[in-house]
Amino acid sequence: MDQEAVLFNKEGFRFIRIMKNQYKLDFSIQNERIIIANILNFNLIKLIYDLNPDVYEYVNIEKINENEAVATLLMKHFFEDLGLPQKYSYMNMKRITEPNKIIFHSQSIRNIRPNGMPPDSEPMNMKDLICNCVSETQHKVNFVVNVIFHENTHVPPFAEKMIGMILFKIFKRVKQFIENVVV
Repeated sequence: MDQEAVLFNKEGFRFIRIMKNQYKLDFSIQNERIIIANILNFNLIKLIYDLNPDVYEYVNIEKINENEAVATLLMKHFFEDLGLPQKYSYMNMKRITEPNKIIFHSQSIRNIRPNGMPPDSEPMNMKDLICNCVSETQHKVNFVVNVIFHENTHVPPFAEKMIGMILFKIFKRVKQFIENVVV
């Protein structure tokens, strides 16, 4: 399972296993009516979650400053019928600006359980989530999202496909929203 494999490829979205516990999602967003880099901030991150209430049960993004935030996310209980626990993420998020590139780097906060999480829920074993937003033009941005789980995490093949479908649903909605914005 350490071999690179395309797990999901549809409508310009690709979800790839790079190696065990390391995945990549890539896609592009284009809108000739706006300068996309101007909306790549924590409000967009909140929009990602707000556009997907069927995926997220609870979302809180606490902005520390323009370039740092703490996010608490409780996923819907997708695998309840299989006896698997509900998952949440508690992450420190940083926004790094470079020429023609904005990077969102999120790392799990592992030693603290956020308030309000169901008692039987467990943290997602995500180590890093790095979203590179590279401007091809002012109106087109290519996104490459790298997700790295902790070494001791086992992601079964059926879950890999499901993760790909969920990510497709999430980012397709965001893509449609941004591509239809008129200023």
